[in-house]
Amino acid sequence: MRQLLFLIICQCAIRNVHSHSVSNPNVILLMADDLGIGDLGCYGNRTLRTPNIDRLAKDGVTLTQHIAASPLCTPSRAAFLTGRYPIRSGKWHLGMNCESSNDFCHHPLNHGFDYFYGITVTNLRDCKLGQGSVFLKGIGKSLATSIEIIGITLVSLAAVHLIGFLKIPFRALCYCLLITAVSLAALFFFFYNYRYLNCFLMRNHQVIQQPLSYENLTQRLTKEAVQFIGRNTNAPFLLVLSYLHVHTALYASKKFIGKSKHGLYGDAVEEMDWSVGQILDVLEKSNLNSKTLVYFTSDHGAHLEEISSSGEVHGGYNGIYKGGKSTNWEGGIRVPGLLLWPGVIEASTYIDEPTSNMDIFPTVIKLAGAELPSDRIIDGHDLMPLLQGKIIQSKHEFLFHYCNAYLNAVRWHPRNSDSVWKIIFFTPNFNPEDSNGCYDSHVCFCSGRSVTHHDPPLLFDLSRDPEEKVPLTPEMESRFYEILQVIQQEVNNHTKSLHAVPDQLSWDNLLWKPWLQVCCSSLFQSCYCDYESKENLPEMHFG
Repeated sequence: MRQLLFLIICQCAIRNVHSHSVSNPNVILLMADDLGIGDLGCYGNRTLRTPNIDRLAKDGVTLTQHIAASPLCTPSRAAFLTGRYPIRSGKWHLGMNCESSNDFCHHPLNHGFDYFYGITVTNLRDCKLGQGSVFLKGIGKSLATSIEIIGITLVSLAAVHLIGFLKIPFRALCYCLLITAVSLAALFFFFYNYRYLNCFLMRNHQVIQQPLSYENLTQRLTKEAVQFIGRNTNAPFLLVLSYLHVHTALYASKKFIGKSKHGLYGDAVEEMDWSVGQILDVLEKSNLNSKTLVYFTSDHGAHLEEISSSGEVHGGYNGIYKGGKSTNWEGGIRVPGLLLWPGVIEASTYIDEPTSNMDIFPTVIKLAGAELPSDRIIDGHDLMPLLQGKIIQSKHEFLFHYCNAYLNAVRWHPRNSDSVWKIIFFTPNFNPEDSNGCYDSHVCFCSGRSVTHHDPPLLFDLSRDPEEKVPLTPEMESRFYEILQVIQQEVNNHTKSLHAVPDQLSWDNLLWKPWLQVCCSSLFQSCYCDYESKENLPEMHFG
């Protein structure tokens, strides 16, 4: 009788896991920056300490084929018409202004969020003294070449004018020289003052620290998130915490400096893990565990080419996977995917199916009881049926991987098959050739001499060769051309569904526009302010 009663209780518990109400929960989205899938203990790392992130895996679901889709889609306003109170903390990375220095057209508060604390641009070495310059390293050579070409051109024009081969008005030469000098002066002013111009911390629309101070920065971001949760224990909320870790500029607080086995990069990973622990602890103390979906991921694989001026490796580890950030080798796009929701998602579950960062958007929308936008194609799928075991195969039969604006690779997971086929149309030219990255240019590029095109495309079966070591040939795979044909047909359908949009990387958008510059004082006063006094730095538990 006791055994029968025990079985009935177990059955009811299991049924409760799958039938628990999944409407109107709290949602916490945690996004790391350039964290390698091999940097976490739950994905096999044995030298970095990540007990809190590993807790997400132990008590929730681990996605083993989770694919980055950058930038991460932001839930539309429709998601917030159900009593939610969204907050954004950390790194926004989508800019701020369109026409004037205070129109805030790209600001989080203009895209569905009610509160913002963080940075609206990116986190670069230039923002932290002593870590060198991405600009001077990445485009310094190009700039120097451009200056050289302009100089030679002007000297040549002056020479042909003097010897009489070509009459060029002296005023035109002066104008060319003046425009060139002013443009170069503006560029140098921008590059050498980047820290004061673009490294700033905001609370809502106000710049509260310029330049940005890294002292206790993760603690400050975490404190904002923890306090927000504490204020909203009785109402559903959405919290998005985008860490600056572990994108360079690398930093860590005094409590973590020198504590890991992997230098400053490892210190930063372990500090981020501490922050995740703070979030989980406040959920437990507030009795919100069973009411909250927690999602942890990264926007890219590790940036392998990040090496400090002193030679210290500042990039992470992508495990067995080839390549890194800015490539569509698996090391660049396969990222951590951890989801926790006690009572709704079974603990210690591994799902070896293709999923994507894009899936979190429709998942959150569905949980909020809202409708997906109907004026566009949504590439993501609601994850809940897969997470709860209601379906066993991902809804992603095809996933398309872009390098900048170029379709770079496609993966195909056929229905009722264990194979995950992946074709690659072009690959980056690693430098040195026998390396695993583009160390000469700091990052791999997507076109021109930086890539090699393949005809036919490279073909891999990731289920058998996740390391992408050996491209398949017609002799090795009898269905070689059939597979290519199926994928090419889907590429054609995908391409027809695309619509032209403004180019965010056009020269017009890339040029520095002083009238859009954010300054808490004035441009001529070096844009300096600090309303984040040391007296207000958080005191938080580090146990």
